[in-house]
Amino acid sequence: MALAELGAVVLDCPDPRALAGFYADVLGGTVEGEGDWVDLKLPGGGSLAFQAAPGFVPPRWPAADHSQQFHLDLTVEDLDAAEKEVLALGAKPLDAEDHSRTFRVYADPAGHPFCLCAC
Repeated sequence: MALAELGAVVLDCPDPRALAGFYADVLGGTVEGEGDWVDLKLPGGGSLAFQAAPGFVPPRWPAADHSQQFHLDLTVEDLDAAEKEVLALGAKPLDAEDHSRTFRVYADPAGHPFCLCAC
């Protein structure tokens, strides 16, 4: 028997509403809340939450001396099409040059790393 269940993954960021909007455009769902805490209710029942963090410093990828702390793997059908869309939404490529792999790494507008995966 589990002790707990996952409520949400929470990302610190400078602008919770803006980052929730980015992920809503990528994943779908409904953005709820204002101010220092915003939730993204995802299709299928999961959620991501976004918390204002004064003095936020984005992780660096890859950098042993500046841990990425965590990243999201987002499964997609077509890497090329998904890449075009996330870049148009404001993502930045971190490691996306090798098109022979089944994944590519990007940063969201606040600097958190995420992967698009055709796995």
